[in-house]
Amino acid sequence: MLAFSRRLLSSASQQVRKLHTAAPLCSDHLFVHRHTADNNPDTPFEFSPENLKKAALIIKNYPEGHEAAACIPLLDLAQRQHGWTPLSAMHAVADLLKMPRMRVYEVATFYTMFNREPVGKYLVQMCTTTPCMLNGVGSDVILDCVKEELGIKVGETTKDGKFTLVEVECLGACVNGPMMQVNDKFYEDLTVEDTKKILDELKQGKWPVSGPQSGQDKRFSCEPKGGLTALNTPPRGPGFGMRSDL
Repeated sequence: MLAFSRRLLSSASQQVRKLHTAAPLCSDHLFVHRHTADNNPDTPFEFSPENLKKAALIIKNYPEGHEAAACIPLLDLAQRQHGWTPLSAMHAVADLLKMPRMRVYEVATFYTMFNREPVGKYLVQMCTTTPCMLNGVGSDVILDCVKEELGIKVGETTKDGKFTLVEVECLGACVNGPMMQVNDKFYEDLTVEDTKKILDELKQGKWPVSGPQSGQDKRFSCEPKGGLTALNTPPRGPGFGMRSDL
């Protein structure tokens, strides 16, 4: 019995206790920061005079003592100025809001809208959740088309630095799937032909018309492709269907 106990103690002493994991195994991004040549505390970043004025207006939207609530819009402002969100931009936001840098890190690593690595001029975000997979030709077909047209895989940037392709969760245009977002513009009801046309125009430096790509003169927002099936007549007016003695 004593010998058995000693073997157990010896085995336990050889085990390594894992105190920290660098990144979730199912993620394609590292949630903790690692200094790189492009992203470190010395990466040049400073809010432009114009954006400093915008930042001041944003901060005024929040009560005194709660300025930290402006963290998300200020990070967004920094990303729009720089193109992505380096560590030095997070520091600039923390300094403006007089909040611990760690709190800014927590926000920037939680929300996927903040790109903590350099991205191309056009950030192509392809939605591959269930509605977009089932609508039309399917988002998997559109994603394959984008890969072929740009010559890159998901998570990569073209050699000229113009396009970055990422796969994302629902972008809120489920009725109009398949769809993709390029920077701030949504392109919906996509077919392979539509996708090629959009990418060709972007390559030429033009912004294609956003929104539903199938019959834009007939379809608006999330209306059915075949036209309205309800609320397609003038309102009946007050009292319609009411008893005459009431």
